[in-house]
Amino acid sequence: MALTAKQVQHAKPGDRLGDGNGLRLDVDRSGNASWIFRFTSPVTGRERFMGLGPLRDVSLAEARDAAADARALIRQRKDPIEARRTDRAKAKVDASRAVTFQTYAEQFIAGREGAWKNPRHRQAWRNSLRDYVFPAIGHLPVAHVDTAAVLQVLRPIWGTKTETASRLRGRIEAILSAAKVERLRTGDNPAVWRGHIAEVLPGKRKVSKVEHHAALPYAEMPAFWRSLCADTSDAARMLRFIILTACR
Repeated sequence: MALTAKQVQHAKPGDRLGDGNGLRLDVDRSGNASWIFRFTSPVTGRERFMGLGPLRDVSLAEARDAAADARALIRQRKDPIEARRTDRAKAKVDASRAVTFQTYAEQFIAGREGAWKNPRHRQAWRNSLRDYVFPAIGHLPVAHVDTAAVLQVLRPIWGTKTETASRLRGRIEAILSAAKVERLRTGDNPAVWRGHIAEVLPGKRKVSKVEHHAALPYAEMPAFWRSLCADTSDAARMLRFIILTACR
């Protein structure tokens, strides 16, 4: 016999009230009532019990609808518990893949900048992404960043700010690699240089000529050396070592 709203309302601790066709209301010793759907799995042939939620959240009518949906799956030779797990897993993946490139990139930097001892290095990462990457592709889901998106960032500055663009490419590559590890994207990394971006953009040396620093006139070396010896920084000591050993 089907349950009535009055029976559900007055259910007591220890009650197991059946509504028919596998649906019942179980009340534990503390008075907590939950809906249960009992069925035989069409996959394993074993009896299973599927929770449909607590009475405080799920009404009698809603529990009946949920049980009807489960019975429909059984008729399709599907186990409703396993189907629900699959749906939840897919929803979780879909939600995670909706994370934008900017959101993930900011998380990536926050999680790694503690190991970057040079504050200029940390700031360079943030500034370059803020100025060149986020305005162009920051809004894209990290899962959808493709070669076209990477080139959208690089092409406008490759010929004029080649060194910056090259570093940006490496940073984008690192971010997308980490996103793949965290299962936020699949497939090849669209920002890799060799065998990919290198086939579209010219190498740095072909675009930007290397400009070496001018050599110090030998007549000025004694004065420079005295000033260098007065400097106690690590950089000064290393430079003195290079000068004395002609190391390059």
